[in-house]
Amino acid sequence: MSKFVISKRSNGEFQFNLLASNGQVILTSEGYASKASCLNGIESVKKNSQEDGRFERRVASNGKPYFVLKASNGQVIGQSQMYASEDSRDNGIESVKKNAPDAAVVDETVEA
Repeated sequence: MSKFVISKRSNGEFQFNLLASNGQVILTSEGYASKASCLNGIESVKKNSQEDGRFERRVASNGKPYFVLKASNGQVIGQSQMYASEDSRDNGIESVKKNAPDAAVVDETVEA
């Protein structure tokens, strides 16, 4: 089963990773100052992942393809890993579209 995993960065920011059913990370968020903002980001992924136009296909300076998912306001919600080919990147996009809407949310942070 796919899931969003919320974790805390060393700088105190919250982030989430969307994991496919095989445990592979398929999307990583930006850092968020609060857990509530992070949860809003997850909801935004669930909604925006269903519109192909929200995915921006890019190529890194090292030539590796990757993608970002943007909200309706153009803000980046999450970024993929680097892929070996454009085909594997496009498969990653399809995986986000398939897995995000019904993914469970697992909170690995512990509030002090």
